[in-house]
Amino acid sequence: MSRTALITGASSGLGAEFARQLAATGAHLVLVARDRAALDELAMRIRREHGVEVEVLPADLLKPRHLARVVERLSDAARPIDLLVNNAGFGLPLDFAANDVEVEVRHLHLHVEVPLRLSHAALRSMLPRRRGRIINIASVGAFIPRSTYGACKRWLVVFSEWANGQYARQGVTTTAVCPGYTHTKFHERLGLPPGQEGVPGWMWLDARKVVAEALRDTARGKSLSVPSLRYRLLVGLARFAPGSVGARIGARGR
Repeated sequence: MSRTALITGASSGLGAEFARQLAATGAHLVLVARDRAALDELAMRIRREHGVEVEVLPADLLKPRHLARVVERLSDAARPIDLLVNNAGFGLPLDFAANDVEVEVRHLHLHVEVPLRLSHAALRSMLPRRRGRIINIASVGAFIPRSTYGACKRWLVVFSEWANGQYARQGVTTTAVCPGYTHTKFHERLGLPPGQEGVPGWMWLDARKVVAEALRDTARGKSLSVPSLRYRLLVGLARFAPGSVGARIGARGR
């Protein structure tokens, strides 16, 4: 599907799963995350199992110098990136008023400003070649009132739908992927052990299936990918539900 993919938040969870599945197709990789040791370990396994080139690019995307290095890599015409996966992110408790506002600002930067800057760099590199794909990892929370997390993810969805309509005719597609609750370490980093997230078992998805469906939809040039039928139905219902109902749905889990 792609010759070289750059993936942010690649050290674990959906980012690592994107890396494994793309490598299985023969794609070379540029892996971006803060944890150098975790990136090195993943890169070693992928090189051994798939025989592809894997470049490790440690970066804290909230630090301007680090972000600039990733922008520079995306802009390198001698080593073009064919697929950008904007996956880096973190969650917060839903009580906005109780949260530290500086943490909320960092959350906003990572979920909105960082993919904006990286998408801009990728588009400026891909459009002259008339070839490329961008994946923005959003969430079904984009369609449900869910504090600032849902607001950030809604921005990603709207931007991706617009960018796909604007640039797909020039050979560059943009897809917002909106998973539901997915088994990764995302909720563990919020301090929630498995089984204590306040979400029924039927709502959980497998990361491998989420990524496989996201890559299929991306290959088809779709602007929006909602993995699994159950979440496509929930998103459809949420779009027409009264705001009060959506707010109650969004209050489930953490």
